[in-house]
Amino acid sequence: MSDIAIRVENLGKRYQIGQAKSGDLRSSFSGWINRLTGNRNGPLEAQTEKEFWALRDINFEIRRGEAVGIIGRNGAGKSTLLKILSRITEPTTGRYEINGRVSSLLEVGTGFHPELSGRENIYLNGTILGMKRREVKAKFDEIVAFSGVEKFIDTPVKHYSSGMKVRLAFSVAAHLEPEILIIDEVLAVGDAEFQRKCLGKMDEVSREEGRTIVFVSHNMNAVQNICSKGVFLHNGLIEYKGTALETITNYLKKDSNISYNNKFNYQLNEYCSLNKFTFSDENVELFGNILFNIVLESKVINPISSVALLFYNQYQERIAIIDLRDSRLHKITTDGSLVNISGEIESVPFVEGEYSIGLYIASNLCVGNFTDLLKIHIVGAKSSMAPYPVNVRGIVELKSKFEVDDKA
Repeated sequence: MSDIAIRVENLGKRYQIGQAKSGDLRSSFSGWINRLTGNRNGPLEAQTEKEFWALRDINFEIRRGEAVGIIGRNGAGKSTLLKILSRITEPTTGRYEINGRVSSLLEVGTGFHPELSGRENIYLNGTILGMKRREVKAKFDEIVAFSGVEKFIDTPVKHYSSGMKVRLAFSVAAHLEPEILIIDEVLAVGDAEFQRKCLGKMDEVSREEGRTIVFVSHNMNAVQNICSKGVFLHNGLIEYKGTALETITNYLKKDSNISYNNKFNYQLNEYCSLNKFTFSDENVELFGNILFNIVLESKVINPISSVALLFYNQYQERIAIIDLRDSRLHKITTDGSLVNISGEIESVPFVEGEYSIGLYIASNLCVGNFTDLLKIHIVGAKSSMAPYPVNVRGIVELKSKFEVDDKA
C-alpha cells in the first residue's frame, strides 16, 4: 500500500466570472437582443472573457497519518482546494490522487439530507462511506453522545440550528473512521466548548489512530497544536510549505501590518501624540531584561489616566500586560509638554519565539490602542525545559526549585 494519502500535481482551478448559463431563456433572449442591435460586445459576451484562477500550479504530498494545516487569507484558495480534494468540484488543470476513504466537513450540514432525521442521516453517511449497518450501529451511541443532540436525534435535520448541524456532522465525520478527514473553518460555528472537543478529537484521530487530516483554519494556535505540517496559500499559489510552525511564521510575516521601526510619530488626535517608543534590544535572552522608553506629547492641558505595555504572541493573542500608571502622569498642565516614561522589564519569561509589543494610552482628550508597534525575539534556553520542542512548552517558562530523594 502506498505511503502517500494525498498527492497533488500542477493543480489549477479557473472560474469564468459572470459566465452566462448556456441554454437558459434569459441568456438566449439577451443574446438575441445583442445580435439585433449589433452589439457584439454586450455584457454577456464581455463577461465570458473574464477569468479568475482560484488555484494555480499547486503541488504537495501528504503522507498517511499526517495532519496538515492549510492557511492563508480569505480568498487565497483554501476552500477551493478542499472542494477539489473532496471531489465536489473538478480541477481545470493538473491532477490529484486520493488513497483512502474520505470524509469531508466543508459547510454547515455537509452530507445531510434535510428531510431525514439525525438518526437516519448518521446511517446514510455511513453507507456513503461504504460501511455496513452493523458497523455504524456499533458507533451510533458514541456519535450521538459526542454531538450532544440526543434529544433531537429523531427530528428532521432541517429543523436543526447551524450549531447543531455542525456538531452532528463533525461527530459523524470523526467517528465513522474515515482514513482521510478534511475539515474547513466550519467548526467556528460551534460554541467554544464544542470547538475544544473537536480540536481534541482531531488530535486524537491523528496522533493515536494514525488517520490523515487536512485542516483549514484561521486559528493559528489550533493549526500548530494539531498539525505537524502546513501549506500557506496566497492568491491561489503556494507561498510556503513546511512544518506547521515555519508555515505559520511565514504567513504572519507576509500578512502582518506590523511596523517594526523605532522612528515614528503617531498622532492620536489634534492635541496628543506618541513621539517615541523604543526597546533596548530586539533580541532578548530568556529571563533577560529589556529597557524601554516612551515619549508622549500634549499640546494642551491633558491629564493621562492610563499607559500600559501590551504583549502579543505570534497568533496575535495578548499574553501579558504591564501597567505603567503613575500619579505623576497627571502633572501635564502646560501647552507643549512632553512626558518621558522609561523603565526596565527585569525578567522576560516567554519561551523562544517572536512577540509583538503594543501600547495602550488613555487621557482626558484621547485614547490610543496600538497592538503592533515593535517586535522582540526571545532567544536561548536557560532552563531545564530546553530539550522539549517550543510548541509543547506553552507560553512562559516558570522558574522552580525541587529536590529528588532517591532513598525514599
